[in-house]
Amino acid sequence: MLSRQVKISPPQFLILTFVVFIILGTMLLKMPISSNQPISWLDSLFTITSAMTVTGLVVVDTGTAYSYVGQVIIMIWIQIGGLGIMSFAILFFMFLGKKIGFRERVLIQQSLNQTTIGGVIRLVRSLFAFSLIIEGIAVLFLSIRWVPELGWGKGLYYSLFHAVSAFNNAGFGLWPDNLMKYVGDPIVNLTISGLLILGGLGFTVMADVWRKRTFSKLSLHSKLMIVGTIVLNIVAMVIILLLEMNNAKTLGSLSWSDKLWAAYFQGVSPRTAGFNTIDVTQINDSTAFFTIILMFIGAGSASTGGGIKLTTFIIIVLAVFTYLKGKEEITTFKRSIDNKLVFKSLAIAMISILFVILAVFILSITEKAPFVKIVYEVVSAFGTVGLSMGLTFDLTWIGKVVLIFIMFLGKLGPLTLAFSLARRDSSKIRYPKEDVLAG
Repeated sequence: MLSRQVKISPPQFLILTFVVFIILGTMLLKMPISSNQPISWLDSLFTITSAMTVTGLVVVDTGTAYSYVGQVIIMIWIQIGGLGIMSFAILFFMFLGKKIGFRERVLIQQSLNQTTIGGVIRLVRSLFAFSLIIEGIAVLFLSIRWVPELGWGKGLYYSLFHAVSAFNNAGFGLWPDNLMKYVGDPIVNLTISGLLILGGLGFTVMADVWRKRTFSKLSLHSKLMIVGTIVLNIVAMVIILLLEMNNAKTLGSLSWSDKLWAAYFQGVSPRTAGFNTIDVTQINDSTAFFTIILMFIGAGSASTGGGIKLTTFIIIVLAVFTYLKGKEEITTFKRSIDNKLVFKSLAIAMISILFVILAVFILSITEKAPFVKIVYEVVSAFGTVGLSMGLTFDLTWIGKVVLIFIMFLGKLGPLTLAFSLARRDSSKIRYPKEDVLAG
């Protein structure tokens, strides 16, 4: 049905589909009615890749450079990229009454990063229903704030655009300063951050919570994601508050209540969201470095976000502590974690680090910018975050091409790309073991 006649692996088909949609979106953005000013092919490609990978990095201002048509195209591509191309394809075929075969279920499994193909069709249905409900509720809340300010038409449109962008962790905004004017607004802060957290948890976690309702009955993945998200968000808020409290260009000039709102929002946002309520270009280097760590960790598996994923980070940390304690089995929440997951987590982290280092090395040659800004933009692209210290607007064409690839890699995942290029080793030969000195 989707790829029956094509002799390619699911990861290769997923990559090919992404490329096709990016090309199609680029062509649509290049239509005269899509923009208010001349925009190059490369900038259109960069923008649609950023939307498709739900990143939010931009080389032109979305709200002024693009017309309503162009903005709607970007919003649609954000939704497609966030919920998954394969999910939309499967839903379309279900509406037509077509039978969903094994290969299509495997593609959905790859697209949503599931461990098994069981229940993936039910997950797709739940995914769409939940997404539409949550985005609809968010539009209502944001409308309370923006309809009185912007009028019914523009207020509802801005509410819809930012609801879609936030739930899919895209970070695209229609104001030049993103959400800085709403730094202390409870409705905007709570609604947008709520969308970011729900989108970042992942669809499997949300479905698990909806079905079981009790924390003790949740899967180990859901428990790790929920606890990890809460802990990381609290730690991030406190650290950002302490680091930026006396910076007059960010938190220093705000009231105490606004300081807390800003620290909270900027603690949640770096884990793939990309919205900002303070001027990110003015943060301290220490804050920038801490944000880079958050962006690299990212959100949850099967979520709309990128990065190496929170569960990957947790598994590596647990493996380290297990080794330091002299134990051989990794345990948490009265469950043990298979060593295969440790190898997979290490592979994801190592491949990601290598690609980030390569991109940083190239941009350090091509771009005239402080090193911390280069690392910040690259990791923001890899984590599909969208936060920028101002470098993206001034990138050379080589820099734009590099970040396009890094955004693409961050969305699909380093292992998906690796599996699409590598051949599985079918050899059954085993060799004797021998110790190697390490450490």
